[in-house]
Amino acid sequence: MVAFYWGCLAFGALFALISVVLGDILSSAFDGMLDFLSIDFLQPMVIATAVTTLGGAGILLTKYSPFTTLVCLGMAVIIALLLAVAVYFGYVKPMQNSENSTGFSIQELQGKIGQVTVAIPSSGFGEVLVRIGAGHTNQIAASFDAVNIADGSQVVVVEIREGVAYVSPITL
Repeated sequence: MVAFYWGCLAFGALFALISVVLGDILSSAFDGMLDFLSIDFLQPMVIATAVTTLGGAGILLTKYSPFTTLVCLGMAVIIALLLAVAVYFGYVKPMQNSENSTGFSIQELQGKIGQVTVAIPSSGFGEVLVRIGAGHTNQIAASFDAVNIADGSQVVVVEIREGVAYVSPITL
């Protein structure tokens, strides 16, 4: 049984090493082929943790505990599962939730306040600077009320039509 544990320990360590070093290359080589295995919990880091921990815990329990082989195996499996769950909820899941995108839809600008950077004539186009997410975006703008809007004025985006932000000046 100790040979099985050493095999798990070696396989888990090699799996972790290969997934770190060759992860991107293998990912693009097998692009989409293993998508049917896309169970959220079966992440490479979680699998490597479970297999490596099973091997390490099994070796230590077999060598240093008075328990039988079957009890050692059961305890090693429980320890491996607990550590795999801890890695999943302590590292993998938070990292998945931390992925952010800087992309936005122009429709999200509706209702946002901006500042005119290029004056907007009553029947033409200008430009507004609108804060969206963690940054700013410049957008082509037209006057919603068909009035001239001076450079530097604060405006609110009333609607988006054909990629143009129709704005109205904010009067304080």
